[in-house]
Amino acid sequence: MPKGNHTPTQPPRDAVELAMDVLSDRWTFLILREAFFGVRRYGQMQRNLGIARNVLADRLRQLVADGMFERVRYRTDPDWYEYRLTDRALDLYPVIIGLMRWADQHLRADQEDVLALELVHRSCGAPADPYLACSHCHEPLTGRDIDARVRAGAG
Repeated sequence: MPKGNHTPTQPPRDAVELAMDVLSDRWTFLILREAFFGVRRYGQMQRNLGIARNVLADRLRQLVADGMFERVRYRTDPDWYEYRLTDRALDLYPVIIGLMRWADQHLRADQEDVLALELVHRSCGAPADPYLACSHCHEPLTGRDIDARVRAGAG
């Protein structure tokens, strides 16, 4: 048995670790960002990202296998496909927006060549500033406002 601070057993996995199994690659997040911006076709993703074709093909194949994209044929002879976000992927939107807001606030000022994006709410046309809020009292939440506990019966 190892000496020191080594734990002899592996701790149970949690939801963050499960998410990282799917999302831990840099290209995965950038491909998802493109899809959230309305890009569905392989060639446009490849041009927008400057990603190697084999890397993009591999990531898209994995995102389809992980249930994040649905591969839909839009042309035959030859077959051409587009990649549509699934409900599973659409539920990631708050995460993407959270990363964007965090980078705007903490990183973008240090970079001269980074685009500043404005989010506009389609239904009302106004600039949108999405935020995380408590589903019970609707107060905005930060990391200082939350305690994490194991759910009763979980594990």
